[in-house]
Amino acid sequence: MNRELNWAGNLEYGAARLRHPESIEGLQEIVARARHVKALGTRHSFNNIADTDADLVCLDRLPPVFDLDRERFRVTIDAGARYGRVARALHSHGFALPNLASLPHISVAGACATATHGSGDRNGCLATSVCGLEMVTANGDLARFSREQDADLFDGVVVALGALGVVTTLTLEVIPGFEVRQDVYTDLPVTALETCFDEIMSSAYSVSLFTNWRGDSVGQVWLKSARESDPGPSLFGAVRASDGIHPIVEMSAENCTAQMGVPGPWHERLPHFRMEFTPSCGEELQSEYLVPRTTAVEALRTVREIGDQIAPILLISEIRSIAADHLWLSPFHDRDSIAIHFTWRKNCPAVEALLPKTEEALAPFDARPHWGKLFTMQPNRIRALYPRMDDFRRLMRSMDPDGKFRNAFLDRYIVLPE
Repeated sequence: MNRELNWAGNLEYGAARLRHPESIEGLQEIVARARHVKALGTRHSFNNIADTDADLVCLDRLPPVFDLDRERFRVTIDAGARYGRVARALHSHGFALPNLASLPHISVAGACATATHGSGDRNGCLATSVCGLEMVTANGDLARFSREQDADLFDGVVVALGALGVVTTLTLEVIPGFEVRQDVYTDLPVTALETCFDEIMSSAYSVSLFTNWRGDSVGQVWLKSARESDPGPSLFGAVRASDGIHPIVEMSAENCTAQMGVPGPWHERLPHFRMEFTPSCGEELQSEYLVPRTTAVEALRTVREIGDQIAPILLISEIRSIAADHLWLSPFHDRDSIAIHFTWRKNCPAVEALLPKTEEALAPFDARPHWGKLFTMQPNRIRALYPRMDDFRRLMRSMDPDGKFRNAFLDRYIVLPE
């Protein structure tokens, strides 16, 4: 096939073929015949987690699915769906998802498979909304899993990194639709962050901090409040912005979701960026590390100590909170967490040189890297951070004994050396 690139352009996929099945039956046939196969979503991964040496399958031509169960507060969707499409459809029926990521452009299946997150002290990662799924397994059969009927292994199936099969549909729990207002504050003092961290992070339904790790100011605070009350002109020393603002201040706020406290539907405020525009900066690389909430202030202070090394190749960093879950391979497994996200300039050599230093600084806090972003942490270290890793490995081998869904990424970080 013509060489395909990921969204950032830092990865060229090595697969021999890119398939676009137009039916579930066609997908089953591809999987059954393939030597190795992986599903390719919206290509927002920055590493080779979705690559293979044989067949990539893209689900964008499968028939769309949107089956809303109003009585049980659930919706079943096709795996190729993007959050923007699902969110608009849910909103039109008066329902909502409890959270969204920064970008509405990413695929639901890909985000859930890698435990991608939104933010908020009481909000789990996006995969915690999954209560059922269907996938094509290694022999081409359709397998269905639900939280109720498969309680002993469901938490291992949801965040599976594509290791168990090709997901075709997801069933998500939904809630009644709600409105959100978004207020942005600037120049939050570092001293205020360190002394009032919990109060700041719990001051809205979702809170994001944006920083470049330099100076006495954190930078921006984005509050997404599921209430009508005005949070006020100042926030722990930060001042409310007088106009719309982009996390990267040099960029136009046009592609950001509405700010200035104007209430709007949940799906038009919880993401940072609007569906109508190219997401974020485009020319960038990303890394992200998840540390326990209990050590957040110390971890942030440690990163700030190497801020002078980070800043020259950084576009912006984001800090968010995520509630604990029980998903086996979730970076939030059994611990409330803080995400430390780095949006790097597209300078691969410089980023690759700095990542080990960043990971060394965060090592005392048992930082877990986001599965779909750039990291250099050693495989044995990553395995040790997941208490259910052995259980997942056994599940993977039982469902895919011949390794049809394995690839270089899984072999390195999940599969123990033979």
